[in-house]
Amino acid sequence: MKVVLQRVTRAEVRVGGVVVGRIGPGYTLLVGFGTGDDREQIDWMANKIVELRIFPDEDGKMNRSLEDIEGDLLVVSQFTLYGDTAKGRRPSFVAAAAPERAAELYQTFVEQLQARSGGIVETGAFGAAMEVDLVNDGPVTLVLERP
Repeated sequence: MKVVLQRVTRAEVRVGGVVVGRIGPGYTLLVGFGTGDDREQIDWMANKIVELRIFPDEDGKMNRSLEDIEGDLLVVSQFTLYGDTAKGRRPSFVAAAAPERAAELYQTFVEQLQARSGGIVETGAFGAAMEVDLVNDGPVTLVLERP
């Protein structure tokens, strides 16, 4: 499981020009699942994301979590995180979970975030071509991975 986490002041995702998810301050998560991913990785990642302390405190230090600020989450599926570009000129996606399995894992991940988060949890549309607009706050961008 791989997640690209961006701390944002706001973000939205559109499908076919229609906004399907919109948040205020919090995280935009680009999420990909690998062939061996399971509930254990999802639980670990959901806890890590909600408890990660990367929001500034009153002294400007990264010391507050998503829980602390009651921040929002925009969760967007992105199988291309598993693209392997080591050989050739086109990425290989053999390490990405099959679409049916990835959809199940994605739904479980979103449910875990909804259960743990005090803010809004919005999503894109799994498997759709999406446009994501965001304002990266900081900028702060982290790559989280749990093999």
